[in-house]
Amino acid sequence: MNEHNNPLFAVQRRSGNRDETVYWKLNSAEGTNSEVFQPNEADKLALAEAATMLREGGTVAFTTETVYGLGADARNTAAVEAVFAAKGRPSDNPLIVHIADTAALDELVVEVHPKAAALMAAYWPGPLTVVLPVREGVLSPCVTAGLDTVGVRMPDHPVALALISAAGCPVAAPSANRSGRPSPTLASHVMEDLAGYIDGVLDGGAAGVGLESTVVQVQPDGKVAVLRPGGITSEQLAAVVGAEAVSSEPGKAEATVSATAAATVMADSGTTISVVDSSTAEPITAKATTAKATTAQSSADCLNVNYREPFERASASIEKHGADAAGDISAPRAPGMKYTHYAPRGWLAVVRGSSPQRVADEAASQLQAAQLNGEVTGLLLFDEHKALYPADPAACVLSLGSLSSPEEGARSLYAALRRFDEAGATYILAEACPYTGLGAAIMNRLMKAAGGSVIDAG
Repeated sequence: MNEHNNPLFAVQRRSGNRDETVYWKLNSAEGTNSEVFQPNEADKLALAEAATMLREGGTVAFTTETVYGLGADARNTAAVEAVFAAKGRPSDNPLIVHIADTAALDELVVEVHPKAAALMAAYWPGPLTVVLPVREGVLSPCVTAGLDTVGVRMPDHPVALALISAAGCPVAAPSANRSGRPSPTLASHVMEDLAGYIDGVLDGGAAGVGLESTVVQVQPDGKVAVLRPGGITSEQLAAVVGAEAVSSEPGKAEATVSATAAATVMADSGTTISVVDSSTAEPITAKATTAKATTAQSSADCLNVNYREPFERASASIEKHGADAAGDISAPRAPGMKYTHYAPRGWLAVVRGSSPQRVADEAASQLQAAQLNGEVTGLLLFDEHKALYPADPAACVLSLGSLSSPEEGARSLYAALRRFDEAGATYILAEACPYTGLGAAIMNRLMKAAGGSVIDAG
């Protein structure tokens, strides 16, 4: 089923014509991530106007260190509904509330577990969202999607902090893109998706991290569950609360995505396209094969990892937890847990294999066949693997940088997916990367963008 035929999805509603979205450019905001923001007089006026717009129930997109967010007063139901309508967002997908000071927590939540407090002390402001028990009657019920919890974070960007502080209200802000599209890391991305649908865009320059925040929730037994990987890695969480306290299963979140569209894709002889169907929690394959867990071979230490094992562990986890997993999927505890997200307009699959050479060979073969069938092809790879491909393996070839610098890949992923759209790519393949550090967040986003489609290169 097409998700956007689902009645849970808000009908995308245009607030006016494109020119009615106010655009403010903060000229002194470039390169201000994690630095002191010293706005000039024009910037101060822009911030004041944007803050007034939020206070009066408007919707304003603004930069954070992760991606651009679409903000509204989290206490104002009409304003929050306007966010859902502008994005065409499903109503059961909760929103993250952004604050500028930890003192604001007292108004929003009932209690903070000591481990949650320790994580906030270590990584706030920063790309960490903590799910906490919500204080009844304070926030719009649309923010929590009917749950008794709310995700809260303090962004690490001076423009975001200045705006939230000036607005004087908690700001509910999902990513400022049309629901399902790649998240915006530039104001131009926001304008492309939402001009005419929202009230204002505050351009504070490029987002630094490039991927959304990590979402965690402390369980009754004290375990810290990673609901969505992001800018704070599991290793960083473990450094604060201990490795034994962090509950993170790489690949499990990816296994909840819908496979309907991708399941219709036919695989060439010798190729396996696997998709996980959230309705049955079982993989769909175009050709049945037995996966052999082997270790990727490369001279670079960062490549000496098993590219297949996280996918297999995810499937095993779902088979083991079946009904419980299905229950979680029906009521997502955090954004990004249920629906296909971040997708380009063309068909996308992730290519995995026992070695980078096998991945490159399979990808090149599939891209050539797709091109002969009239597809406009795209390839997303890593710098270390460029030499493994023939010349011009696809019409549009983009790199996520070096595997040894995952920060670069995180920053450039969404812009790359949008670049494929600009190139008119209809058939796109992306290399898998290790599920370590930021790689877990990159793979989470890639798998959701691909709707769970995986080509197994053997």
